[in-house]
Amino acid sequence: MASVETEEKTALQSEKQQMYGCTDELEDRIRFRHRLMEQRQTEESNKKVTGNSQWKTFLIWHIGEEWIILILLGVITGFFSWAMDYGIDFGLHSTRKLYEMAHFNVFLQYLAWIFIPILLICFAAVFTFLVGPQAAGSGIPEMKTIVKGVMVKDHLSLNTLLAKLVGLTCALGSGMPLGKESPFVHIGSICAAQLHRLRAYVGGIKASESDGIELLISGAGVGIASCFGSPIGGILYSIEVATSFFMVRCYWKCYVAAAISAFIFRILPVWIGRNEYVIPLFNTDFRLEFPYELQEFLSFTVLGILSGLFGAFFVFINGIMVRFIRSPHRISRFLAKTRVLYPVIVTLVISTLTFPPGFGQFMAGELTQRETLLALFDNHTWSKHFEGDHFDHSDHSVAWKHPRVNVFGTLTISFITKFFMSAVAISMPVPCGAFVPAFVIGAGLGRLVGEVAAVVLPEGVHANGTVYSVIPGSYAVAGAAAMSGAATHTISTAMIVFELTGQINFLFPIIFCVIVANIVAQSLQPSLYDSLIHIRKLPYPVEISWDHKEESNIRVEDIMVNDVKYITLASTYRDVQDLLLTKIRTLPLVKCEESKILLGSIERAQLQALLSNQLSRMRRLKYLHRQGQNENDAHETKAGTSKSFSSKPLIIERGYQGSDITIKSLLCGHSSVDIEEENTEIEDTMTMREIIKWEEEQLDEKVDLNLCKIDPASVQILERTSLQKVHNIFLAMGLDQAYVTNVGRLVGVVSHTELRKGFETSVKVSGAKAHAPMASFRENSARFRKTATPEAKELRKLLGSQDNLNQTS
Repeated sequence: MASVETEEKTALQSEKQQMYGCTDELEDRIRFRHRLMEQRQTEESNKKVTGNSQWKTFLIWHIGEEWIILILLGVITGFFSWAMDYGIDFGLHSTRKLYEMAHFNVFLQYLAWIFIPILLICFAAVFTFLVGPQAAGSGIPEMKTIVKGVMVKDHLSLNTLLAKLVGLTCALGSGMPLGKESPFVHIGSICAAQLHRLRAYVGGIKASESDGIELLISGAGVGIASCFGSPIGGILYSIEVATSFFMVRCYWKCYVAAAISAFIFRILPVWIGRNEYVIPLFNTDFRLEFPYELQEFLSFTVLGILSGLFGAFFVFINGIMVRFIRSPHRISRFLAKTRVLYPVIVTLVISTLTFPPGFGQFMAGELTQRETLLALFDNHTWSKHFEGDHFDHSDHSVAWKHPRVNVFGTLTISFITKFFMSAVAISMPVPCGAFVPAFVIGAGLGRLVGEVAAVVLPEGVHANGTVYSVIPGSYAVAGAAAMSGAATHTISTAMIVFELTGQINFLFPIIFCVIVANIVAQSLQPSLYDSLIHIRKLPYPVEISWDHKEESNIRVEDIMVNDVKYITLASTYRDVQDLLLTKIRTLPLVKCEESKILLGSIERAQLQALLSNQLSRMRRLKYLHRQGQNENDAHETKAGTSKSFSSKPLIIERGYQGSDITIKSLLCGHSSVDIEEENTEIEDTMTMREIIKWEEEQLDEKVDLNLCKIDPASVQILERTSLQKVHNIFLAMGLDQAYVTNVGRLVGVVSHTELRKGFETSVKVSGAKAHAPMASFRENSARFRKTATPEAKELRKLLGSQDNLNQTS
């Protein structure tokens, strides 16, 4: 029996080859038909799934999925931040303990002071390079690019998350002037991306790109909130840094996740007994009555100008170091090749400068960044406080007192030294950020200005018969917000400071100082993140300004795909089958091959349903049933032996009949097909040869497009549209692809892949230059100057006179 069956199959295959010229292509078509049949059977079986699992999935992933994702995002990020603080404290405590154990010998103290930092930095550099090289730096420049719709490879992977967590813990545990907050923007975004993928996997749905970007922005805000415990400031900071526009509907998602993250970060130390109660991270005790006077606004203005100047200079110095590392010079290539040598050199120099018995005694080198901020936010005036007998030597501010140098000298030395150390340290190839270093530098500058103001006004400010002394700590708070805001071109640093210190009495001076610093810094240098985008030549979509001259360099016709697969009104089911062999999700519908006038687009699922219905077993059984009736009724033989088998008796149509598509059917989105239930009483007596012959005849029929849903409003882009405008359209409308037309004629298609290649091409020679947030003021003035021509004035007069005539008439 087996040999007979084998011979029959061989004979059948030979007959197919003789009759139809059967080749590998025909075999592929046959296998494709079988896949369609299997897919249809699978869909029918899925409909019979019990209702319990469906209701469970519906309740979890359709009613509460948003809450579950946001809660998980806040809890995970907050736990990561709390656990990382423990690792950082362990590294710093180990260095200090080893230093204190070698108190009997200065040289041994020096070795103890530099040994652990160098060891931790080396481990961080090697681990980051081996596990996730994309984790180096803060990650915010790449995040800005991703939020703009241009993906950066492996930047949101789990390997990058692991390298970021371990590398950042070791880098900060070394005691180098690096920041935790900026890398946590990247960590929060990775957690958001992974949860978004988990949601799509569990829910069995396709991941939405627009929803993913919104969740990424939430993750960026959660990262700041989990480090500072400032949900409001964190969300505002993420919006300013990462986005150019923000959907209002996403606000509640961001705030919920950020509030949960800040709560977890602040409550865990209380639960484990580390803190007795929840307090601000840098608690201040500034006076509540008359905290400042109007005369002090002059001092805050000077502080804002200085912060803006030094913030721009900080970005400039960091840019020089990054360019040096990335340059093709022999030294740069050697440092980049060794990977560890450059971090070791930087760590050795910084540790030597901060060595307490050495140069570090003039700059409070033994204090950590947190202890430095607590000391700089002190209420007392150090120029007077250090001279009194009531001076508390257990306070962190004792590190700023030196027997041979006054407080102004130690503050100046500390500011200058930490300024250059921080600008160089954040260029190391380890996970690190620049927000906290700029924050500390600004606090030192503000403290110096506050101490000078206290000397200029020794008797304080007179108000209502009461003398109020100047509070230098308030200037330190304002300077921290202004310097970090100037370096990153953000205003939300003021809100972060309010939540950090629990001090809102200096609301107006701090905001005023931050705005002045931003005005100065944005007129001199780009932000720190925009500078890195330009240096690294990331494919960042630049905002289009009114007088932007570079937008016409690349057009959509330069990057579009010219070989477009399409379906026409005269297409057959065989054409549909050939198109479905590709992986195209949406196919354009044109009028004919000659004109290629775009009429709309059809989803792949619609075409699969049409082809599946055309080749379905039910239609074949109906055909057999009609043949049997024709044999019994001799007078209907001619009418029943037609070679064309219409689908109208077999299909209950809700659309419009006829193969010619109509405007009304294009505008109707409810056209669909319902297949009649299979008649199980009809016996399938067709052989394989007859089935193939019948299917070949069905494939030659013309497709009735009235039976499927057609999108008549497909987004069309003119071929001369600039690359930046196309990207803005994609970003605003959440598109995956768009068709390029010329006078209604389909000429190409463009997707995110082509946009990314276009941006990569545009930044190969010179990196993307982003516009400063306050550049719109200058653009408005430039627009006014360029339009204030004599011809424009005459045109305005004519238009004005015409309006007057219309009103009088």
